[in-house]
Amino acid sequence: MNKLELISALKNEANISKSEAAKVVQIFFDSMADAMSKGERVEIRGLCSFFVKKYKSYVGRNPKTGDKVIISPKKLPFFKSGKELKDRVDS
Repeated sequence: MNKLELISALKNEANISKSEAAKVVQIFFDSMADAMSKGERVEIRGLCSFFVKKYKSYVGRNPKTGDKVIISPKKLPFFKSGKELKDRVDS
């Protein structure tokens, strides 16, 4: 399911216009992204959680040349599914 399909499903289920559904979906995604950019965890009980994982700087290697490369610290978003979602997918 992509964003347009999600908007369409919301439009049909909530009986609202496509533009209203698109606005709701955009507000939802923007709110999640804003929270994560502040380092907050986003949790939707029973479905999933999103969080930011911090990595320290480390020395890596260029696979082509074998030279040492310093990898700068970074933050990456992560997704973890909830138990109910795991059970629903597995059945």
